[in-house]
Amino acid sequence: SSKQLPYPYLSFDLLHCARCGIDWDKKDGTFLIEVDRVLRPGGYFVWTSPLINVQSSLRNKEKQKRWNFVRDFAENLCWELMSQQDETVVWKKTSKKTCYNSRKSGSGPSICSKVQDVEFPYYRPLQNCIGGMHSRRWVPIEERATWPSRSNLNRSELALYGLHLDELNEDTANYRIIVRNYWSLLSPLIFSDHPKRPGDEDPSPPYNMLRNVLDMNARYGGLNAALLEARKSVWVMNVVPTTGPKYLPLILDRGYFGVLHDWCEAFPTYPRTYGMVHAEGLLSLESSQHWRCTMLDIFTEIDRMLRPE
Repeated sequence: SSKQLPYPYLSFDLLHCARCGIDWDKKDGTFLIEVDRVLRPGGYFVWTSPLINVQSSLRNKEKQKRWNFVRDFAENLCWELMSQQDETVVWKKTSKKTCYNSRKSGSGPSICSKVQDVEFPYYRPLQNCIGGMHSRRWVPIEERATWPSRSNLNRSELALYGLHLDELNEDTANYRIIVRNYWSLLSPLIFSDHPKRPGDEDPSPPYNMLRNVLDMNARYGGLNAALLEARKSVWVMNVVPTTGPKYLPLILDRGYFGVLHDWCEAFPTYPRTYGMVHAEGLLSLESSQHWRCTMLDIFTEIDRMLRPE
């Protein structure tokens, strides 16, 4: 409630909050500013709350006051109210920077300076200004390629991250071979493309489905790209270590999911979450930082996150 989310600005097409218990009207709207920070231009914020229920709010002046604050603050953030039904409301963030200049003087939060616009927030306090305005990644979602072709960025797009197309192509080709080898080496044990319907029991070996994959040092998201290309039905959490190159914006802009994390701390997930943990280059990365934590610490955390077998 006091720190920014561990994602760069302009990261998500949609944020969803269904009775999530967040008081969006508190802290002078700072939580709504944080939503705006991580939403892409043209992105959507979907909120479900009893506060939105018109009939209920009319009977309760305090609820009405809180709802009015959120609605007016959203307007000052240049969000357009797209739909309101029962207890759910949908806003759309503006795609046009000119909207911020057209606001009445003194209405709504100011625009962050370049110094305040930090690309990699990790334990960074919440801020009360609108971020991302100075970024070259300010691209409306309507102008982005559709999924899954979005994952194949062109030369000009890669230039935003200081990356050459040859580097990405080499990374992709490398992971293509790696994924093929993984499936070949471990196939009878854990890997399978055996269909499994929701609610069914896990098929007996050799059909133990691999579903959740954690890449502890995701770099450009190459493992995710190779799994997608090979049509493997897996979901990948791409983690960009805080001690390594910061390519999280690239991963998110490719349409994958990722997060910043310091592997000398516990990863914020339930125990036994992942069927496979991938950690290529992680130990080399940590050793270059003079082992701020021990190898045993890292492997204990891997063990905590891995499912049985």
